[in-house]
Amino acid sequence: MKVAVVGATGMVGEVMLKVLAERNFPITELLLVASERSVGKKLPFKGKEYAIIGLEDAVAAKPDIAIFSAGGDTSLEWAPKFAEVGTTVVDNSSAWRMDPTKKLVVPEINADELTKADKIIANPNCSTIQMVLALAPLHKKFKMKRVVVSTYQSVSGTGVKAVRQLENEIAGIQGEMAYPYPISRNALPHCDVFMENGYTKEEMKLAREPQKIFNDKTFSVTATAVRIPTAGGHSESVNVEFENDFDLNEVRRLLNESAGVTVQDNPDTNTYPMPIYAHDKDEVFVGRIRRDETQRNTLNMWIVSDNLRKGAATNAVQIAEYLVANDLV
Repeated sequence: MKVAVVGATGMVGEVMLKVLAERNFPITELLLVASERSVGKKLPFKGKEYAIIGLEDAVAAKPDIAIFSAGGDTSLEWAPKFAEVGTTVVDNSSAWRMDPTKKLVVPEINADELTKADKIIANPNCSTIQMVLALAPLHKKFKMKRVVVSTYQSVSGTGVKAVRQLENEIAGIQGEMAYPYPISRNALPHCDVFMENGYTKEEMKLAREPQKIFNDKTFSVTATAVRIPTAGGHSESVNVEFENDFDLNEVRRLLNESAGVTVQDNPDTNTYPMPIYAHDKDEVFVGRIRRDETQRNTLNMWIVSDNLRKGAATNAVQIAEYLVANDLV
């Protein structure tokens, strides 16, 4: 199994290598790929050093799987080139997510839609992944009508530059700004770029991607995405209106029995999900589960996950694992 990691020097790329090693993904040959300025640099993987190669060399090597985390423009240009030589691409950018010819996959929900013909597979947005993983068993049982989500997203979702901005501000150092305002001791209701409808691109991802993942447009999602000064881990306040009524104990049971979901919900012991607890873990944590007392058949939840792991790297590696296990590559 020849595997290429495209964008290996980035934040998500580093986590991808960590996850591939942890999960003992069956690699016979590893290609670490990055931009021209990184070519020749070396990165460790499982005790060995690997030299970074460029994209053209990576395509020429015809890997079985290429896991991309190199930004939308790179994915748009290079994913088709890999696909042309028979490589199956798992892409972590937003480039292909809403393309009707490409699958948008969270393995626990819809990996069974994948076939050998799928040569470019999209990894959903980090905030979408954790939300749909918690919603999936509840939608199946009670049928969602409307979801209202407010996110509290860490700076690591923006990248290294944003993490550095937060660290500099905490240390009182004047430095390069990833955001238009300070992020330390602040909250920015501004994730990604603003669109003509007044929403940000991140908010529209949260609105559109779940419908595609569930292959269902009978429910709607409206979102407000906020950047907060945490170094890692995204949190979401989610309000869900269902067609059918529910029992809270059954909600907890359904979530507990759902692959990849862990319930942390005991107000008596101050047990609830937090980014600091989710750090470096693959689960999606759900708590503060309670009925919305202002509206029929409506539930409130608090959902937290490590955005670099299940929100990006781990989900991509799980897609690759599914492809291997089902002889799709």
